[in-house]
Amino acid sequence: MPSLTLKFKDKPICEYQLQKGLSLTIGRRKNNGVVIDNLAVSGHHAKIDSVGDGFVLIDLQSKNGSFVNEQIVNSRWLRNGDVISIGKHQLVFEYAEAEPVPDDDSDKIEKTMVMDTSQYRTMMEKSKPDIPRPFSMNPGNGVSGELVFLSGGNGDFKLTQNITRVGKHPECDIIVKGLWVGKTAVTISKRPDGFYLSYVGGIAKPKVNDKPVPHATVLNDLDIIEIGSTKLQFYQHNIEKTRILEIKKPPRTLAEGAAKQ
Repeated sequence: MPSLTLKFKDKPICEYQLQKGLSLTIGRRKNNGVVIDNLAVSGHHAKIDSVGDGFVLIDLQSKNGSFVNEQIVNSRWLRNGDVISIGKHQLVFEYAEAEPVPDDDSDKIEKTMVMDTSQYRTMMEKSKPDIPRPFSMNPGNGVSGELVFLSGGNGDFKLTQNITRVGKHPECDIIVKGLWVGKTAVTISKRPDGFYLSYVGGIAKPKVNDKPVPHATVLNDLDIIEIGSTKLQFYQHNIEKTRILEIKKPPRTLAEGAAKQ
């Protein structure tokens, strides 16, 4: 498996081993897999998802952006030797010398927007700490998610995994059809502060409530997700609240009340 080498001013600080099937989060908060203690870095800045045989970097709506080889990106498949810049730090993505490197599938790589990086880095130097997002939902504390097919399929899917992959590849958790749908079109990540939908690949860009999603976005209850001709609705369930309401629910009849004595 490839590794990430964290560097500051070209000096190696720490090395992290990526694992197939697992995500690695990057940010300033201590619950990340890679913690970068710098005010230019957001609390949850970016993540690296394992998808199929490759790895994709996804920016989590960070304040100062994520760069790969000095180009700002929303999401991008990583290649051997890529240099990820987050704040003032770099992360070098490398495969071991004898390790087979996945073939470069150009149709999976999202086009990236090139910016004036010198101007952008000046803004990063002057940036203030990001304001923590309200802790409105927490999948680890009694909140679960579910996707229900509205069109293009039947049934529902419980979002119990850390990463749910949606696309036309047979190995995806939710398979959707369409000529322009990516092999892995989107991922839905279960994070401490919510469920995030991230575009990965394919000509057909996903939409949430009829709006294109170019980067990672948090899902809200009853959001409608469109991928090609498939429509899915996201439901958020507060398990703990439902359980408390059921406990406090009064008996409907005196007979029911007597039966519980």
